[in-house]
Amino acid sequence: MKILYQGSPGAYSHLAALEVYPDSEIISCKTFDECFQRAQKDEKLKIIIPESNKTTGNIGIEYLIFKFRLNIYAEHFHQIEHNLLGVPGSKLENIKNVFSHQQALSQCSDFLKKKNIIENVRTDTAGSAALVSKNKKKSEAAIASKLSAKIYDLDILTENIENEKGNATRFLIMGKPISQPEFEEKKYITSFLFKLKSKPAALYQSLGGFAINGINLTKLQSYPEKNSFSSYFFLCDLDGHIDDPKVKKSLEELGLHCEDFHVLGVFPSDKFRDK
Repeated sequence: MKILYQGSPGAYSHLAALEVYPDSEIISCKTFDECFQRAQKDEKLKIIIPESNKTTGNIGIEYLIFKFRLNIYAEHFHQIEHNLLGVPGSKLENIKNVFSHQQALSQCSDFLKKKNIIENVRTDTAGSAALVSKNKKKSEAAIASKLSAKIYDLDILTENIENEKGNATRFLIMGKPISQPEFEEKKYITSFLFKLKSKPAALYQSLGGFAINGINLTKLQSYPEKNSFSSYFFLCDLDGHIDDPKVKKSLEELGLHCEDFHVLGVFPSDKFRDK
């Protein structure tokens, strides 16, 4: 099995892939678009993509979910521990500039403000570590993983600088072949997207079936259709399996109000949700 992730070696997506698929070939991609495009063309490939973070919310890959509509096989919650990395011999008090992904910078904002360090946004955390290693400036640092420190020969100046301990990112494992587990007495997530018919109170009416059948929606997000601010898609997750009679009835009710409806995946609920 080959697993694609976005970022440079040492990125948190790389770490998540190692946790889920330790015996697989793990391949780096420059962009999220590249991950999705390659998986759509090759059914032997799977991708592991960050979808949202516990403290800073959505990562911003929903437009790719809409565009490619790959099947979701699983979710994985990866604990995020941010570290300040510098070249060998550098000291915390001499750091003036820090480089990292916008999400990482936001998640470490309290530490950076306290130390009066200037933030510099880059495309990924591990790539920032590679940049600092290449520049060899003792006034520069990166926010990245411990694996990045090892790969790019950097010192860990300060560990766990994130604003909130217990921070975690939710990853989705996706691919082209459609597959879902059989309905058993377990906890499941059903993920789907839909576009409503253009009529007054359409969203309110469409959600009534979930309330009547006691189905819990854990995610409901709207996104404008391409080149439009009047037509929206909705991305939704619910607790339950699509073959559960109550879930099935709820989705049938929803379908009456939709122009477009697409099941993205049915997969076991990660045990992290029970914490």
